[in-house]
Amino acid sequence: MSGEDDPERARMLREVAEDVRGGSSESEQVAAFLYRVSDLYDPDEETTPEDIYRNVRNIMRIKERGTLDRDR
Repeated sequence: MSGEDDPERARMLREVAEDVRGGSSESEQVAAFLYRVSDLYDPDEETTPEDIYRNVRNIMRIKERGTLDRDR
């Protein structure tokens, strides 16, 4: 794991993600990003900042296209 094991920090980030998750797609995205970042601090997860960056970039591209279809 690239981040420092800190289960308390992971828990806190996930709580914040639950708090911001709401009715809009933007709040759902922010919550998803927070969950991904929390994985850096979870000793049971294997992720790197680069993995998170690629994942978030992919989410933003899909959001921009409005579809999972790569031809758009």
